[in-house]
Amino acid sequence: MTGLARKLSLWNYFALGFGTMIGTGWVILMDDWLGRGGPLGAMIGFLMGGILLLPIGYVYGQWVRRLPDAAGEAAYTAQVFPPFVSYLTGWMMLLAYFIVCPWEAVALGKLAAYIFPRLDTMELYRVAGQPVFLPRLLVGLGLTVFLGYLNYRGIRASAVFQNWATSSVLLVFLLLVLISAHGGAPSNFKPVFSHTPLVSILLTLQIVPYFVTGFESVPKVAEEAHPGFPPGNFFKAIAMALLVGAGFYVLGVGAVSYIAPWQGLLGKRFATAIAFEQGTHSVWLVRLILGISLTVAIFAVAGGTLIGLLLGDSLLVPVTEVGSMAAALGWFAACISFFFVESSAGLRIVAGLGMTISALLILMKLVPAVPGHFTAAEWVALVVWLAIGLLLHRRAKTGA
Repeated sequence: MTGLARKLSLWNYFALGFGTMIGTGWVILMDDWLGRGGPLGAMIGFLMGGILLLPIGYVYGQWVRRLPDAAGEAAYTAQVFPPFVSYLTGWMMLLAYFIVCPWEAVALGKLAAYIFPRLDTMELYRVAGQPVFLPRLLVGLGLTVFLGYLNYRGIRASAVFQNWATSSVLLVFLLLVLISAHGGAPSNFKPVFSHTPLVSILLTLQIVPYFVTGFESVPKVAEEAHPGFPPGNFFKAIAMALLVGAGFYVLGVGAVSYIAPWQGLLGKRFATAIAFEQGTHSVWLVRLILGISLTVAIFAVAGGTLIGLLLGDSLLVPVTEVGSMAAALGWFAACISFFFVESSAGLRIVAGLGMTISALLILMKLVPAVPGHFTAAEWVALVVWLAIGLLLHRRAKTGA
């Protein structure tokens, strides 16, 4: 018989939320972030995102007090709405989590190939013009087996690995910020926006949900808290993950833009590493950045890795768009459910604020009039996912 370890502390929960949030996007897609907002637009967008999501995080902190259930949003909506709504909510959150796995798998392959160029040999085929290489597939397969074994061992092994990875990321990141402050120049920031200020911030804010998804993972392992764990610490861990995570992204954009002219980084993958290589003329520093990113990516890869590996580099940017909307939809469901079950006027106001924020994040991707809305490919991906979910639901009901 197996049982719950019940070993997690406040730091473990923070490391889980923050570590799940911070993957490899700050290395792989920095050029996309700067192209969306420019230095100041991207920094404001991530800062606003972290602060605006605090009411949603508070709702999750309240939910975990009432219902410490690993089903999360699906369990919350089941308290208020019909089973189909609960199912649909869980299905969309599954999408938000599932696509992180192949995204990180592809990103990991790119990072490994940057350090070991011979991995970019033996091309198998192309997806959307991007090559898929056999060595990268093998690396991804090996790491998938490693992560599967790690999770099979249970929460204690995962928590130890997550604590180590999170601490390493924070230490290396602090080093990068200090190097940037010493070797950069304010002139590299100009122009501070890539578009008009409002559009620059909006285009960045649209992808924030994808890159901060993970704070809501804290309630999903609430039953693993050590005996005597104060219930209020769940929200503390969520708030810490959100604020430190948002600060991480803000400082990351600032450090990269300060150490090298940001416009010269557009269209270049690994813009973070390239900027520090240009600014410091140091190859070892680039390898350090990519090495720590690989560590984080290992933890993020899971069962969906195989699909991502087969799709290749074409997966990276579209996934952030669909994932942002799916995550925001799950947050909306959690907030509206809490609004209906809560009798306190103050808490209902917080839930209403969370509903409003998450609804706006959803509409920014779905409304065609908003810059940066879904492309045709992203609509197709969303429709296909919903169709699969509806088919599975129908089969479950009919017993077919």
